[in-house]
Amino acid sequence: MAATWHNPSRVFAMSDSAVLQFTLDHVELFVPDRAQAADWYARVLACRPVRGSEQWAADPQGPLMLSPDGGRTKLALFSGEPQGSRPTAGFHRVAFRLSGEEWLIFIARLAELGIGEGSAAARVVDHTGAWSVYFTDPFGHHLEVTTYDAEVVRHRRGAA
Repeated sequence: MAATWHNPSRVFAMSDSAVLQFTLDHVELFVPDRAQAADWYARVLACRPVRGSEQWAADPQGPLMLSPDGGRTKLALFSGEPQGSRPTAGFHRVAFRLSGEEWLIFIARLAELGIGEGSAAARVVDHTGAWSVYFTDPFGHHLEVTTYDAEVVRHRRGAA
């Protein structure tokens, strides 16, 4: 069978025996200062520069690639005007996943990290099967940190 798209309830198949399993590679963000943004993402989300991508960052028009997981998923920081308070055009939010215990540690550090200060309050939401905290970076990008270990969080938050 040749590669063809099937109806939305089916997957894209390369052949009868091979199915593509896509993963997120990177999300591109425009920031006024890549170094300042990299410092914020390192401090708040433990993102580090991706080894082997230095040549792209050396170009002022190229991306500074950051990753919290050794390069499996990445943020590509480009110099430019961030979204700020303009209405969303394109993607709306970048979501990061943690285990329940990691999520609780992150939530406990919100004030220390300076998240939710001023008018951009962090919003914690119980989605029944998941817990999320919503906030923005200093450039107005919408971010979410979520966990699907809802029972771990519910149990620990109820005990607090």
